[in-house]
Amino acid sequence: MNTRPHLLSALGLAVLACASQASAQEQVVTIGHSGPLSGPNAFAGKDNENGVRLAIEELNARKMVVAGKTLKFELSSEDDQCDAKSGVNVAQKLVDNGVKYVMGPYCSGVAIPASRVYSNGGAMVSTVGTNPKVTDGGYKNLFRIIASDTQIGSNMAVYAAKVLKVSKVAVVDDRTAFGQGVAEEFTKEAKKQGLTVVGQEFTTDKAVDFLSILTSLKARQPEAIFFGGYAPQAAPMARQMKQLGLTAKLLGGDTLCSPEVGKLGGDAVNDTVYCAQGGSMLEKAVGGPAFKAKYKKRFNTDTDAYGASFYDQTMLIGEAMQKANSIDPNKVGAEIYKASYKGVAGTYTYDDKGNMTQAPITVFTFKNTVPTALASY
Repeated sequence: MNTRPHLLSALGLAVLACASQASAQEQVVTIGHSGPLSGPNAFAGKDNENGVRLAIEELNARKMVVAGKTLKFELSSEDDQCDAKSGVNVAQKLVDNGVKYVMGPYCSGVAIPASRVYSNGGAMVSTVGTNPKVTDGGYKNLFRIIASDTQIGSNMAVYAAKVLKVSKVAVVDDRTAFGQGVAEEFTKEAKKQGLTVVGQEFTTDKAVDFLSILTSLKARQPEAIFFGGYAPQAAPMARQMKQLGLTAKLLGGDTLCSPEVGKLGGDAVNDTVYCAQGGSMLEKAVGGPAFKAKYKKRFNTDTDAYGASFYDQTMLIGEAMQKANSIDPNKVGAEIYKASYKGVAGTYTYDDKGNMTQAPITVFTFKNTVPTALASY
């Protein structure tokens, strides 16, 4: 009687049993990402996605064990186009797919309506949406991972008064939740600082021709114009200011700190565009230069405004899972609320509304069309 086939069969079953056991010891955790992966702000969405991807790869390399299982992080990235309707659809899709951790959205106008969907779906959200309304909804486990418009807009007004020494300013906003919010905060603080607001104008986040607005403002002789809006509008605005011989500085929030402004605006942005961005100066932060080099090696491009912030928060979530010994967002969130995490772009501590309690801000200008950090506050 030949027992060899039975022996092989038994071995096969043993191998299958081992494989099944190994599989049972692995826990997949999907990290969602919502951002503009198409359209004029795609550069920002891709940078944010890259920050998350880099963190996921590092977390997977650690072979973290939580509740007896090795975590395997996977990325599910969706294009919200910086559009509220698309963003809500993305939120519903991620929630329907059982995603419990979402990095993004990038645009406040998406983050505000989408946050309700994520909250109803029990998902944790980590966003760079800066409008104060983003964290005013009272949703649990919603974190703003950078400074808010209140901090960014008001800091830029103080900088205009104290450092640039201007006395007359004008304000233009694109009517988006972000643009309007940051412009309002700038205007409030500018008046507190004793600056005269000589004009307020409005545009859209699709416009590229600002000649009529700028011609109107030129007659009022502002020394600085604050623009509440995004890089694809700021760059042509800077070029058209130069074309009209308007010598005012162009000030803005974090969106104007993107290298995209230099790429689109050319030499018109040099020593003219000044912006405030959440986060420390990466060049001077502990681990900052190493992160920039690591990012460049992995993606063959330089990190933009918030790649480091998205990387930091994803790493913090991984660490919080270990501390909580759970992947439940409520337990992980409880760890994050009481944590103090030293990341690349800053130290992450949050208040009960999900705002950073220590949100550093860096002011930049452009030299040779490249954003150059001036000082951190």
